[in-house]
Amino acid sequence: MLCINDPHIDPYFNLAAEEYVIKNFKDNCFMLWRNEPSVIVGRHQNSLAEINVDYIRKNNIKVVRRLSGGGAVFHDLGNINFTFIENVQNGKLIDFHKYTQPIIEVLQQLGVDTRFEGRNDLVIDGKKFSGNAEHVYRNSRVLHHGTLLFASELADLSGALNANPAKFTDKAIKSVRSRVTNISSHLEKPLELEAFRELVFNHMLNSSSKCKPYQYTEDDIAAINQLRDEKYSTWNWNFGQSPGYSLVNGLRTNGGHIELHLDVQNGTIQHLRIFGDFFNIRDIAELEQLFIDVPHNETAIRKKMDQIVLSDYLVNITENEFVKTMF
Repeated sequence: MLCINDPHIDPYFNLAAEEYVIKNFKDNCFMLWRNEPSVIVGRHQNSLAEINVDYIRKNNIKVVRRLSGGGAVFHDLGNINFTFIENVQNGKLIDFHKYTQPIIEVLQQLGVDTRFEGRNDLVIDGKKFSGNAEHVYRNSRVLHHGTLLFASELADLSGALNANPAKFTDKAIKSVRSRVTNISSHLEKPLELEAFRELVFNHMLNSSSKCKPYQYTEDDIAAINQLRDEKYSTWNWNFGQSPGYSLVNGLRTNGGHIELHLDVQNGTIQHLRIFGDFFNIRDIAELEQLFIDVPHNETAIRKKMDQIVLSDYLVNITENEFVKTMF
């Protein structure tokens, strides 16, 4: 088994690294890594329905889709992530209990009573600090990864994932929110995050004579960066890959109340209706039609609005207000 203690903190790079390793390495691997503030959404989720768009934008939090299913999670530098990539036969899923056991052992050594609960969670005193998910590649390689909330900013976690479910109608998998806690709050003696990380990594190194440290080569990094740039940092992968959905959102403005109803398929707006008690000069149906087949992202919507005199359709309603209502 190769053991990789990855220093990169770019979530686009780190999610790309998992895909690169599962597809290009033949060895079993264990990886430890951290991300700067980001929301990592499950493969089958509607990204917009999982996040608080205003909070994400204000705090410059990245949104990245991962290969595995399950729900959305928040990462920051107070959170450590672990990954097992294993060769298996007939696409057999990794045993959640087996591959969370090393984490439990480390915490028990630190005097923390840790339990596995539900389908894929590790908890302390009934509060979740680790969620886990899996992905099968070509029935021969399985990826298992999990979070370890050690000293995360729980206010940011709550703010970033505080989506309004009433806005969306879709069949995408929804995240189930749990009461969460930081590992550091339950330690008998204070411990720095890096020291805890080393404990986990060394525990893996010492658990088997077959576990060998590995660092990415220049060729590895070049290939991961290419995958990062072409896939994991793109709007199409992170938002355009969302299952189809309908969105309803409203806003009170100086020009009156405005309410938008959107249907989105393959990341593009297929239908738009605009309601409210605003005043207009030109037929509002013209404005609705202009956004058909426009990608449902802020950059594309603002580019389209450069071609429109909005005040002809929505008197005393600003571009920023209209765009905000789109999400």
